[in-house]
Amino acid sequence: MHSIGEMGRDSGLGVSALRFYDRAGVLPPARVDPATGYRWYAPEQLDEARLLARLRQAGMPLADVRLVLAAWSGGDTGLVPRLLDGHLRRLERELADARGALSAVRARLGHKESTMTTSTSRTTRLTVPAAEFAAALDSVRFAVGTDPELPVLGGILFDVEEADLRLVATDRYRMAVARATTDGHDGGRIQLTVPAPLVDAMRALLTDDSAALLTVDGDAIELETQGRRVAGRALGEEFPDYRRLTSLPAGRRVPLDVPALRQALGGHDGERCALVLTDTVTVADEADEADGPGSGDRVGVNPAYLLDALSAAGDGDGMVLEYVGPKAPLTLLRPDTEDAFSLLMPCTLDA
Repeated sequence: MHSIGEMGRDSGLGVSALRFYDRAGVLPPARVDPATGYRWYAPEQLDEARLLARLRQAGMPLADVRLVLAAWSGGDTGLVPRLLDGHLRRLERELADARGALSAVRARLGHKESTMTTSTSRTTRLTVPAAEFAAALDSVRFAVGTDPELPVLGGILFDVEEADLRLVATDRYRMAVARATTDGHDGGRIQLTVPAPLVDAMRALLTDDSAALLTVDGDAIELETQGRRVAGRALGEEFPDYRRLTSLPAGRRVPLDVPALRQALGGHDGERCALVLTDTVTVADEADEADGPGSGDRVGVNPAYLLDALSAAGDGDGMVLEYVGPKAPLTLLRPDTEDAFSLLMPCTLDA
């Protein structure tokens, strides 16, 4: 017999998915311990679980998955190809519909871009405390995207408004925001996305507490400090409106034991794990079968992404996690300021 942990590891489904498919009647365990409620699976169920994982990876609806598994286990090899072909045709229709919708969106975006002015000829100079600027860059650098299909996310947004310089980075799965104070800017709002290599070159100059001078001229930006300077050009595309993305309803705030959380996350090498939120935040044990009342809220996360966010926050003493709901982004707040925070998109634990 296979334990639920062994079955999850060997099939690629994961423990949470196996629990879900048991409750859904798709893949019930061969035996459930009446004393502990622990699930055990027969050896022949491993192939069935692997097939289930492939079907769900292909996006097949659960109702069709049940039919495929029933036909496969019953030896009806004629029905399975028909079900697979039907699902493939459905995916092709959905892809065609998605292409049409995205073409309409691109057309609207093209019209919007043609009516907007994306740069200004006015030269703006402002000073930023070097140490504060460096800390803000360090708080957001981990969230910069690396997808070549989305080059605008491969940099950090510099958003200057009045005396505030907000730095924003996102790769779609997480977002980090930080703030630094400035002096000398008395104009309107300035936004430009600085590519990651130029950001790293700027950060290398910020080594003391002196003032740093930022100069913006259209899409050109220059940093000067301690008699050294680095300059380059911003990315040409418009950064997403992060203010809309960070406008979340207030949630429940749970304090974090950061050292314990880091140690627990370090033991997970998969792409997701479950956090359990009670009066603190812990990482669920794969063998934990607690689904009933009092077990706390559960939310799936990418452990590597959460570790990145914790590391960017420094020692993490006093950090809290704000939880709105299982499908809403998690917010990690630093104890000293709410001007620097990060968002983390949850992962599904059901399949």
